Amino acid sequence: MKAFLIILQMLAGLGLIVTVLLHSAKGEGLGGIGGTAHIFGSQKGLEQGLDRLTTILAVTFIVASILIMLL
Repeated sequence: MKAFLIILQMLAGLGLIVTVLLHSAKGEGLGGIGGTAHIFGSQKGLEQGLDRLTTILAVTFIVASILIMLL
């Protein structure tokens, strides 16, 4: 059981890294200093799906971490 949780945690962690890197930049960052930043208020379908997948992977990672700690 513990080996399964460790593998699940590793896969969720790798998936989380990939999905976070796939997100488009939404913040102003340093571009806000010169007034050249663009903030888009709407999300496209792909971005919403990516947000949902990121949330699922994050929850999976946290739950697996807690269960590993308890075992």
